[in-house]
Amino acid sequence: MAEPLAPPPLKDDCFALPPGTHWTPVAEAHAMLQDRLSVVVGQEVVPLHEGLDRVLASEVIAKRSNPPQPNSAVDGYGLRHADTRDGPQTLPLVDGRAAAGAPFEGELPQGYAVRVLTGATIPEGVDTVILQEDVTTDGARIAFHGGLKPRANVRRAGEDVDAGEVLFSAGRRLTPADLALAAATGISELTVRKPLRVAVLSTGDELAQSGEQARADQIFDANRPMLLAMIKRFGFEPVDAGRAPDDRDALRDMMDKAATSADLILTSGGASAGDEDHLSALLNESGAMTLWRLAIKPGRPLALGMWNQKPVFGLPGNPVAAMVCALVFARPAMGALSGEGWHMPDPMVVPASFSKNKKPGRREYLRARLVDGKAEVFPSEGSGRISGLSWADGLVELPDGELTINPGTPVAYYSYASFGL
Repeated sequence: MAEPLAPPPLKDDCFALPPGTHWTPVAEAHAMLQDRLSVVVGQEVVPLHEGLDRVLASEVIAKRSNPPQPNSAVDGYGLRHADTRDGPQTLPLVDGRAAAGAPFEGELPQGYAVRVLTGATIPEGVDTVILQEDVTTDGARIAFHGGLKPRANVRRAGEDVDAGEVLFSAGRRLTPADLALAAATGISELTVRKPLRVAVLSTGDELAQSGEQARADQIFDANRPMLLAMIKRFGFEPVDAGRAPDDRDALRDMMDKAATSADLILTSGGASAGDEDHLSALLNESGAMTLWRLAIKPGRPLALGMWNQKPVFGLPGNPVAAMVCALVFARPAMGALSGEGWHMPDPMVVPASFSKNKKPGRREYLRARLVDGKAEVFPSEGSGRISGLSWADGLVELPDGELTINPGTPVAYYSYASFGL
C-alpha cells in the first residue's frame, strides 16, 4: 500500500495580525488561530489493538452488523407468537437447545417451544422469547401465561449497528469503548494520524534544573516538567527540548534541533521585547514572528511564529500564565494541528463562593476548585503563586467586561479534566 501523502506545511505568515491590532480579545485570538491552523501530521495504518488514544484520519465503517444474526436477550424459551393466546397455556418442547456459539439446527415446528440461552442465535421459526422466570417446565413441556408481546426479548440483526454504518468520523480520539465497537463489527485495522510531537523548550539564565545546585539568583525550572506532563495527558507526544541560556546562538541551535524532532514547539520565557528576549529576536530575524498582545489575565504576551516550517508558541515565563495560556490557546491549537479538530471545552455554570469587582478590558482566569458545588478561588491572584495551580482543580473564567461578583453569582468554571488533564 502506498504511503499516504503528508499535509502541506503552514505558511510562514500564518500568525500575522491585521494592521493596527493592539490588544487582542481571547475570542478574536481563538477565531484567528482556528482559521489559520491546519493538520500538520501524516497518517498511518495501525492494528486495532494499537488504536487507543489515536486520532482517526478517516471515518470507520462497520464491516459486519452487530449482532450479525437475531439473538436472544435472555435465558428462556423460544416460540412462535402465533402459537400463543391469552391466559394460561402449555407448549411441548423439542429436543435440543440454542446456546451462544451452539445454534439450534433446523426449524422449530409449529406448536412447539425450544430452550434458548442469552446470546444464542434465534432458531428459524422463532420470533418471540419468554423469560425462564415466567415459565414452569417438567422438561418435556412449558406452562406460561399469555399474552406475550410479539418479538419480546429478541434482538434483531444489526440492532446495535448495521453493516455499512459509519461508526466514527475522522478526528475522533479513540477510547477503549470505541475499540470494542470496532472489533465487534469486524474492524481489524485503523487509519490514524501520526502522533503530534510537541517540543518544550525553557529559556533564560535565571533557570536551574531541579536537583542541580542553583545560584542564589536562580529559580528552578517549573515550566518544562509542567508543560511536558500536560502534553502527555492531552494525548500527544512530548519532546524535551531542554533549557536554553540567554545566548542567541545557543538558542538558535536548540530551536533547530527542536524543529527536526517535533511538529510544534512550545517555549516559555523570552517572548517579549526586552534585551534578553532572544526568542522574539530570533523569530523576528526569521521573518515569521508576531507578538500577540492578548487581553487576558494572566498572560498578555504570546509570541507566535514559524521556525524551519514548524509553528512556535512562545508562552509567558511565569508558570501560572504559562499554564493558563497553554490551556486556553495551545491546547485547542494542538487539536487543530493533530487532526483532532479545534476544541475548547464548554464550561460548567456554577455559583461563586467569592466576591470580586472585576475591571473591564481583559478576560480573567482565576485558579479555582469546586466545593459543595460552588466555585472557590485561590486567595491570591498573584501570578507567581505556583501553589495555586496545584491547589486548584480548574479555572473560573470572567468575561472581558466589568463585573461585580458576590457569593451566589453564576460563573463559568472549566475543570482541568475538561481540557484533558
